[in-house]
This record gives sequence, structure tokens and C-alpha cells, in this order.
Amino acid sequence: MPTNIVWFRDDLRLADNPALQAAVKGGHAIIPVYIHAPDEEGKWAPGRASNAWRDRSLRELDAALRARGSRLRIFFGPTLRTLQSLVATAGADAVFWNRRYEPAVEERDTAIKKALRGEGLRAESYNGALLYEPWELQTRQGDPYQMFTPFWKTVLSQWREPKLSDAPESLVANEQGPAGVALEDLKLAPALDWDAGFWQRFTPGEAGARTALKTFSAAALADYRVGRDVPAIHGTSRLSPHLHFGEISPGRLAVELQRARNPGNTASVDGYIRELGWREFSYHLLHHFPKTPDENLNPRFRNFDWAQAVPSEVKAWQHGITGIPIVDAGMRELWQTGWMHNRVRMLVASFLTKNMRVDWSHGARWFWDTLVDADLANNTQGWQWTAGTAPTPLRTFACSTRSYKRSDSIRGALTCGVGCPNWRTCRMRRCSRRGSIPVP
Repeated sequence: MPTNIVWFRDDLRLADNPALQAAVKGGHAIIPVYIHAPDEEGKWAPGRASNAWRDRSLRELDAALRARGSRLRIFFGPTLRTLQSLVATAGADAVFWNRRYEPAVEERDTAIKKALRGEGLRAESYNGALLYEPWELQTRQGDPYQMFTPFWKTVLSQWREPKLSDAPESLVANEQGPAGVALEDLKLAPALDWDAGFWQRFTPGEAGARTALKTFSAAALADYRVGRDVPAIHGTSRLSPHLHFGEISPGRLAVELQRARNPGNTASVDGYIRELGWREFSYHLLHHFPKTPDENLNPRFRNFDWAQAVPSEVKAWQHGITGIPIVDAGMRELWQTGWMHNRVRMLVASFLTKNMRVDWSHGARWFWDTLVDADLANNTQGWQWTAGTAPTPLRTFACSTRSYKRSDSIRGALTCGVGCPNWRTCRMRRCSRRGSIPVP
């Protein structure tokens, strides 16, 4: 019987999985594979919190495969050599996977596809992570978008209903070839139980993602448009780690929320789908501007005069002992749960970049290691947007008190009063400031 290899990565689910669907088409036997090769991800190998989540998600994926007559084979890299060995020993005819968009991974995957096809194999990749591929949308001039609003308008004008597919009821297994290693051999789970608080809030895996969606739809969705801005309540979906690890697809989220739409929650459904659009936009930027995880997208900030980071002050920010209650609460929530409310993420990022004047890359690295939903596209875009280093519409002001400096580039009234004695009454409405500053 023809055999296909399904290479799992950040698509740890069986439903709505185009690579899996293609591999089992026609009743083919499959070999599900996960290959651990963090050194192939460049400067952004997964952090510790991500690894803790991945350990549990892989365990859930293996259980789901076993329930259908198959199992997940786990290997250490190098990836290409591992796939070639499996093909040779198991007699596989093809390798299927779903695409990733991180710059180092894209480059690696392109080389793998070229090598496998050069050996006469069928090597196919699919879109299992996004509603639209990053190269599908462009401006009228044929350029990539750099502003969200025109990007989202284009998405809405070209909206197509996402296609869903159920998980296969059974799978034909091929047990030939190397058995692989035990999941424990990857050492993804922490030696000490510092992640115990994570699992009081989250349940990794495809089933956990479906439960989280049902909980959100039944409770917080009705008031999401307002509740998402209030950190003190459970007003968000908390689906971001499930999305990052591909335990649920954005297409299923969009479809299920559309099905849950009623006259009372229309604004909230539209608001949540727009947040999916922000995720799409982040991947669009990452693909077209692959240096943004390490460089400012906005050229005006490439020589910005950041303050010298003081290790003790950065550590105080990291561990929530700055003395600013909302900042400390957010950073302690992150340490305890591996997650932080999005509005609080903006606050703590603003405090680091605008009050402490520390380069945003310090914060991006800390989030990368401590967030269970550490996603390179969203993490990069969130930090650059908050720090003002992503392109932003400009409005010109000239401050009558002359208490601003050119470097005090800020967004909105929350922190615009740094150094200005009149900011509470001014609110940027009567400013006649000389120079330009970003505004919401």
C-alpha cells in the first residue's frame, strides 16, 4: 500500500488539517512524524514556556492518533536527513506538511522541499495556519501592506468562507522504519514544576481548544467588544496558545463564531474576527519584512536613541516589582500563568519602552521565553506597534509649553504626559507641538 509521511509542526490537530487530509486521500497509509530541531529555527528557537505547552500538546496528538489506529513518531533533527531516512526505510512515496512563515523556517522548508523533489519524491505543503497566505493580498501598486486598516478592508472585500474538515475516523498505519524516541527524551517539560500554574488555566491539545471555544462562545462572546478591554474580567477567548500551536484553525474559529452570531452579539463577533485579521496582518508583515523580529520596521526608529538598559531595572520589570500596580500585576500574571491580557501587554510594553526607554527587543525576548502563546509574528508586531517602531499615521503638533522633546514619540494620551506639566488638561487637543508624533 502506498505510504505518505505527515510532518507535524505547529499544526497539532487532526481536524481542518490539509496536509493530513491530502496524505490519507485514497486510503493511503500514513506515518505521522514530529521532528525536534530547534537549532534550525535560527535566533528564535522556542522558549521554555512554549516547550512546556508543546510537550503536553504532542502527548494529546499522539493519543488522538492512537485512538484511530496510528501513532506519532518522534525524532531529533536534522530534519531533512530524518525525513530521507524514513522515506528509505519505510518505503514512503510522499511527504506532506502545513506551512510555517517564520523566516528561518521558511528558508529551511524551501530547501527540504527542493531536496525531496530532487530525489523523485512528492513533497507538498499546505496552508493550515492562516485565512489568507501572506502573498495573496497586496496594495493596488502590487506592494505588501504596512497598515492594518487597508489590509483588513482588502480581506473583507475578498472574504471567502473557510473550508472545514472533520478528523479522520480511522487511519491506516505503516509501522516500518525507525520507531523514534520517547517524548520525554526531548526534555520539553521543565525539570521543576514552575509551569504548574499554567495548567490551572489552560488545557493543551485539540480537545482543549474546542472546549475553550465552547466556553468563550457561551460566556464572554456576548460582551467581547467591551469585555476584551477590561483586564479584571474573563472577557477574552484565551485561544491564542491553541491558535499558535495549531490545535484549532482560524478558519474554524471564524466559522463557529459566525454560527454563534445573533442580534445581541454581532458587534462582538465582528470584533473577534477582526482580531483574527490582526493575526493575519502580523504574518503578512513577517513574511514580507523578515528582518522585523530583530530590526525596526519603521526606518525613523533605526537609529533611535534608546536609553542604556540597566539590568536591575529590567529585572524588576520582568518579575513585577516596579512599584506600578498594573504593570506588576501583568508581569506576575505572565510568570504564574504563561499568559497576559492583551491590554496589559500593551501597558507593560509601553512602560518598558516609553517610561524606562528600553529598546523593545528586550521585552520581545522576555515574552518569547515566558508566553505559552509566543508567536513570532504577533510578538514582533505587538512590540513594534507599542514602541512606535511600526509605521503609524502622523499628525503634526507644536507644544506651547515646549516641554516635549523630539524623542518623546508616543501613542495616545496614556503616556503622552511624560515630562509635560500640562498633559492632563491638554490631552493633545490644543497641542501646537513642533514636530510629529504618532497618534492612535
